[in-house]
Amino acid sequence: MRTPTLEIHLRPDQLLESLREDVRVGLTSDPKWLAPKWFYDARGSELFEEITRLPEYYPTRTERALLQQFSDEIIETATPSVIVELGSGSSEKTRLLLDAATRAGTVRTYVPQDVSITALEGAATQISAEYPGVEVHGVVSDFTDSLHHLPAGDRRMIVFLGGTLGNLVPAERAEFLAGIADVLHPGEHLLLGVGLVTDPGVLVPAYDDAAGVTAEFNRNVLRVLNNRLGANFPVENFRHVALWDAENEWIEMRLEAEREVTVEVADLGLTVRFGAGEQIRTEISAKFTVPGIRDELDRAGFVVDRTWTDEEDRFALICAARR
Repeated sequence: MRTPTLEIHLRPDQLLESLREDVRVGLTSDPKWLAPKWFYDARGSELFEEITRLPEYYPTRTERALLQQFSDEIIETATPSVIVELGSGSSEKTRLLLDAATRAGTVRTYVPQDVSITALEGAATQISAEYPGVEVHGVVSDFTDSLHHLPAGDRRMIVFLGGTLGNLVPAERAEFLAGIADVLHPGEHLLLGVGLVTDPGVLVPAYDDAAGVTAEFNRNVLRVLNNRLGANFPVENFRHVALWDAENEWIEMRLEAEREVTVEVADLGLTVRFGAGEQIRTEISAKFTVPGIRDELDRAGFVVDRTWTDEEDRFALICAARR
């Protein structure tokens, strides 16, 4: 087994400063907002794993089924020698791609990227043990602003799964996809997993489950602020809201104050007042059409080689080459 290596471009103090700035800007905006990446402390990650097993939450199992069915075709299309995964987390679904790459004998290096040193160390060690012929080189960074830290060359395929692209508004998506195109060489590939526009009667329950797990996950961002920034949010006085915005084709998750609330964020010296019924937007999850995401990729400098969707057209895997 090769010893995995770790390249650190985001220290804990930098991550904390990023949280402070996001909260300062978001909670003084009108309307208020918080960035979804702050859901994921240890408890938030546990809750999200629970969400992925809920009967209403189809995206994770649908994407996994697509990877199980089509990983060999993906590897055949991209023939990567390096797989780079953005927001890798536990790298669970990526194992399906690594299995296919092992069968094809193409991949020499796996580069997981994540903001969490702990998660990355654990995943890198496990992957190294399971795939002794693959060199594992982890990168600790924020995928939205440090693509230039990714290793260059050697026929890469950048993998961005889980529908996470949908957390970005259109202007952010355009910048992000163009940024990926800038770091890839012509002929190198991007593999995207994206949720598709489908029946709101299916979409909304996926983000507002009957057991209330998503509600706890949503409220957890307030606990993160309480724990890390000395805030005093009365967490249980905020109600989880999920709704479908048909015009923008995205799900919005919000937290709604059930009464008038005044919150002190001690580390920022910030006082934030909420009227009864006032909301904080905590996440958007955009859904796509296949022609729509093809157009976005085309504008960023990609040409789509292959697209795979499930039978109900709820999720897609898209393999696109840098022009």
